[in-house]
Amino acid sequence: MRIPILKLHDCLLISIQWELDDQTALQFQEDLLHKIHETSARGVVIDFTSIDFIDSFIAKVLGDVISMSKLMGAKVVITGIQPAVAITLIELGIRLEEVMTALDLEKGLEKLQRELGD
Repeated sequence: MRIPILKLHDCLLISIQWELDDQTALQFQEDLLHKIHETSARGVVIDFTSIDFIDSFIAKVLGDVISMSKLMGAKVVITGIQPAVAITLIELGIRLEEVMTALDLEKGLEKLQRELGD
């Protein structure tokens, strides 16, 4: 199953609505990078509100997706991180220090638009 990636102006919005398996996470990574390239998106908001748990592989893919998006010139905002997900990311050594975060998708989009100067 593919995760929908919506375009709004020069930003991409992603709301992950179900727990990710390894194949879906890898497909998402590929889809997002292609979408950044084809739309010249300057920003990405990824909402994890519906995700209660991630394993080590999904956490690594998440960290990679953020780094790859930044390499392609897109600023990333992560929203809706649940406590268990935050704990897992830190315990696995995945540091998102330079990544903007927000409580929800709306606040994340506002933060991204301010950062991009829109």
